[in-house]
Amino acid sequence: MLKSRKLGQQGLEVSELGLGCMGMSHAYGNADDKESIATIHRAIDLGCTFFDTAEIYGPFKNEELLGEAIRPYRDKIKVATKFGFIVGGRAFEGADSRPSHIREVVEASLKRLQTDRIDLLYQHRVDPNVPIEDVAGTVKDLIREGKVLHFGLSEAGVDNIRRAHAIQPISALQSEYSIWERNLDVGIRPLLSELGIGLVPFSPLGRGFLTDASKRAEDYPQDDFRAKGDPRLKGSNFDANSAIADTVRDVAQKNGVTSAQVALAWLLQLGDDVVPIPGTKRQSRLEENFASASVALPLVDIELLNGVQKAVGERYTSRAMAMVDR
Repeated sequence: MLKSRKLGQQGLEVSELGLGCMGMSHAYGNADDKESIATIHRAIDLGCTFFDTAEIYGPFKNEELLGEAIRPYRDKIKVATKFGFIVGGRAFEGADSRPSHIREVVEASLKRLQTDRIDLLYQHRVDPNVPIEDVAGTVKDLIREGKVLHFGLSEAGVDNIRRAHAIQPISALQSEYSIWERNLDVGIRPLLSELGIGLVPFSPLGRGFLTDASKRAEDYPQDDFRAKGDPRLKGSNFDANSAIADTVRDVAQKNGVTSAQVALAWLLQLGDDVVPIPGTKRQSRLEENFASASVALPLVDIELLNGVQKAVGERYTSRAMAMVDR
């Protein structure tokens, strides 16, 4: 059974690993609602109390799926969702964190999730057109009203984290972070420690690259965003980055575990304020991922992983990278 960890200093307690639900409805090929719901239920059986979704995953379908799956277990688990985009025919139509829009999104998310409160509400991406103080102030009001319990940011930079936290204390920052993605090491992680903010790493397995099934972009189906949306998996970038996957694989073989378990164990051993959210729609992968909680990597292996080369290539297309606040 998974143990508990605290995110932030506002009383948010969740399992040491969460379940990222995005891939059940978005970005990673065909949906399988029956298996996805079974996977959510299996996660709860294994002690997972932390489930991550967003209105744009689908769009909207992922919140609906999660809401249906967790309805009998709602008081036992914590739900995180997000606002901050204009949702049109495509998921990403631009940023929108106007206070009125935040309220509209929250009301719609509550209905789709079949609940009366959102345990952790993230701003999905910083909106350069709306002062972060207005965003934090709106969430502060929603917390006073009981519709939201805790505030989070996603992919936010140092200045915006500090300014938002001064208005409404932040419980968690959700950003991409893993063995091959260390963009938070300078500036962000020291700030989180200073302010007492938890870290929720998404894509902790490098979108599958840090597993025993890593493959090139062209080997993914066209309905999988990795086929076009992850420059690190393409051509010479993939060749250069394979050294990282090889190191993870060597550590896994030495310790008698899988590469995915090494990648997650490395994150878990960073501190009790770190809660990775590996995503999967398959029960077998879920069980493999959650078993990482019992993996204790030797210090020599942690140091080896700490020293892997910097990944070659951007982690998103230029359009998506433009929305990351650094």
